Amino acid sequence: MLIYNISQLLTLTPEPQRGSELGTLNIIENGAVLVRDGLIEGVGNADDLLNRLPASEPRLDAGGKVVLPGFVDSHTHLVWAGDRAAEFEMRLQGKTYMEIMAAGGGIASTVKQTRAAAPAELLAQTRSRAVSMFHHGTTTAEAKSGYGLETQAEITQLTVLLQLDAEGPLEISPTFLGAHAIAPEYKDDPEGYTVLVCEQMLPAVKVWWQQNAGGRPLPFVDVFCETGACSLEQSRRILETAKAMGFPLKIHADEFDNLGGASLAAELGATSADHLVKTSSDDIKRLAQSDTVAVALPCTPFGLADPHYTPALEILKAGGLLAIASDINPGTAWCESMQFVIALACRYLKLTPAQAIAAATINAAAAIQRADRIGSITAGKQADLLILSVPDYRHLGYRFSTNLVERVIKKGQEFKV
Repeated sequence: MLIYNISQLLTLTPEPQRGSELGTLNIIENGAVLVRDGLIEGVGNADDLLNRLPASEPRLDAGGKVVLPGFVDSHTHLVWAGDRAAEFEMRLQGKTYMEIMAAGGGIASTVKQTRAAAPAELLAQTRSRAVSMFHHGTTTAEAKSGYGLETQAEITQLTVLLQLDAEGPLEISPTFLGAHAIAPEYKDDPEGYTVLVCEQMLPAVKVWWQQNAGGRPLPFVDVFCETGACSLEQSRRILETAKAMGFPLKIHADEFDNLGGASLAAELGATSADHLVKTSSDDIKRLAQSDTVAVALPCTPFGLADPHYTPALEILKAGGLLAIASDINPGTAWCESMQFVIALACRYLKLTPAQAIAAATINAAAAIQRADRIGSITAGKQADLLILSVPDYRHLGYRFSTNLVERVIKKGQEFKV
């Protein structure tokens, strides 16, 4: 079909945008997009494309509104059971995240609820969040395990993610996060848990994946490198073991303390390093000299009422690759809207709307190794598009809490929101 009558067609760039290049939208006024067989076949001026195509070609009138690539949420903890509303109240009473964790709350609380959930219930709860994300414009999402912390429970979460990806329409890029925290059974033996992840969980996940994932590439392996979770040395061992087995890498780093996880990510060639709130200038420079994408998660400090955010402008000044993501999770950031992530990025990361959009599309696609397929409106890429309800892209960032997505097009199929 031909999508036309577009006020602003945000095509972006086919490749991720580094440093000062971030925010290149390559807007076509009165643009049009030709979609065929789920792919983008042509992009250009509406009059030119309308004149070239026969009258029988199906057409979709965008109503004089903005069209842009679908959002890519490159860091989510989508699959879990239950909630932690009580902990939100505890934080309001003055308890810190680490204090709640030490008292048996935090990740351990969700682990308990997720382990206890029947697979069908876990699937149903996760599906509800996935549908909401899609309706708010996320067409592809990375999604992690990590609330099982033992082999079978982790595999159950990966199974849910593969099922949801097969169902669609939200496309899911799975990540194994067995090292999300030290399992409750090993709370006094973090070294023993590190050995378990390296020697038992990673091999088991690889074998299971190769037997059940239909030939898909191996999932990412992620580690929470943080005080109270995995030390820098433990994170290195887990990631090096995973890399030797052929897994692509990610890392949670520097959310609360600067342990050096960002530099480790750059050294090991990780696809992304995420959070990066307390990252040092030296670590930022090392990260910027690599192809590792820095993923900022502004919903998390917002959810914690913490004034410290990822130093996004310093990352860009150093020439780094910056993406933004929701970090949707039950403890600190239950947010299903990348539009709200963009609004926070404009206010607290000091990005312009154009920079935030690029960080939520083409750069986010690079953070999950899919920039060759999604993230921009480029001939040959997947037809993952959004039609907004507004004529000016700057309403993204300017407005918040209202869903500005009118229609979602996923692999060429139209969904009305």
